[in-house]
Amino acid sequence: MPAGLRLYLTGFAIALLLTIGAILGMQWVRAHPEHVPGARFELAHPQGWATQRKLVGLARDDAACFAAFDREGAGYLRRPAIGTGACRASQRMILTSNRYAPTMRPAGAAPGCAVTAALVLWDRDVVQPLAQKHFGQKVVEVENLGSYNCRKIAGEQSQSQHSTANAIDISAFVLADGTRISLINDWDDRDTRSVFLHEVRDGSCDLFSTVLSPDHNAAHANHFHFDLAARTAGWSVCD
Repeated sequence: MPAGLRLYLTGFAIALLLTIGAILGMQWVRAHPEHVPGARFELAHPQGWATQRKLVGLARDDAACFAAFDREGAGYLRRPAIGTGACRASQRMILTSNRYAPTMRPAGAAPGCAVTAALVLWDRDVVQPLAQKHFGQKVVEVENLGSYNCRKIAGEQSQSQHSTANAIDISAFVLADGTRISLINDWDDRDTRSVFLHEVRDGSCDLFSTVLSPDHNAAHANHFHFDLAARTAGWSVCD
C-alpha cells in the first residue's frame, strides 16, 4: 500500500473514532444531566457529580430555583423577602405538603429555596433509605432549630449563612411509629439510633457545601448545620 494512502486511511480511521466518541459522549451527557454543571437542575434527577454545585448556584438565582419547584409541580408557599444587605433573605419558602419531604417542625422555618431543594434530595436519597435500613419505617417529621438569623459565625467576623436563610439546623427525626431520634440524646449512644445519625451526617456531605455535626464542636451538640455556602474552587466542609 502506498505510504500516502496508508496515511490517509489512518487519519480517516482516527477521525471516525473521534466522531463516534463525540456522539457517544453527547448521548451520555443527555442521559446523565446530573453530572453536567451546565445542565438545568431538576428535582427529579438523581444525585450526580454536579448536584452540589448546581444547588450552590441556585442559592444565587431565585428565579431558576423557584422554577425548578414549579416544573415539578411541588406546592410551596413563598415567604416575603426579609432583611437588608448581608442579611437579606429573598428565597424563603415552605413546602405545603409532605409529598417531597417529611413534615418540618416547627413548620415556619422557611429556609431558602436552594436549601429546600437540597432537603428534598436529602430526604429522598439519604434520610428515608437509612430509616428503612435501620428501622424498617419512614421518617415522618424532621425537627429544626431555625433557618434565618442575621448574625456572624460564632467567634468569627464572617457572616453566617443563616443571615440569608441559606442554612438550616436539624435537631431530631420522628419515625412513623412515633420514635424520636435526637442528636442531643442519641449521637454518642453507639446503638442503632447513633449509627443512623452518623450515616445521615455522612450522606449529607454530597449535597450541602457545609455539614457540621456534634463532632465539630460543642455548639453543634444538639443539631446538624447544613448550608450551601459558595466557596472558592467549590471546596466543602463535612465534620
